[in-house]
Amino acid sequence: MAKQNKTQVTAVNVTDFINDFVDNELKKQDSFSLIALMQEWSGFEPKMWGPTMIGFGSYHYKYASGHEGDAFLIGFSPRKAQFSLYVTALGHDNQHMLNNLGKFTMGKACIYFKKLSDLNLPVLEQLCKETIKFVMSYEL
Repeated sequence: MAKQNKTQVTAVNVTDFINDFVDNELKKQDSFSLIALMQEWSGFEPKMWGPTMIGFGSYHYKYASGHEGDAFLIGFSPRKAQFSLYVTALGHDNQHMLNNLGKFTMGKACIYFKKLSDLNLPVLEQLCKETIKFVMSYEL
């Protein structure tokens, strides 16, 4: 039997999640602003993926190993310590964007930042749109 992905779309209302989960007023405002921006940039409605991730759009992937599933194109999570931003920053082509993105740190699969004002929004928009373009070009 195939292993099911942990991160799947849920029926949880995004607004309810933000209001219930986020206890810092600035982070709550930043969350709603980021939702509006990512919705505009992606053209997709926000949906909850798993218990704490807000994703926009979706795509299907399949690895050579046979593992496959669905994931969101771009998204974020308003974690307690900082935001986790899920965008693809692969290759040297996006390095110039990362250099101009603002105050953040990189993890293996995401970008961490404390508040939205730490980021250069036009660069974030470009990075989100490039992520969508990149992911859609490899969709099965």
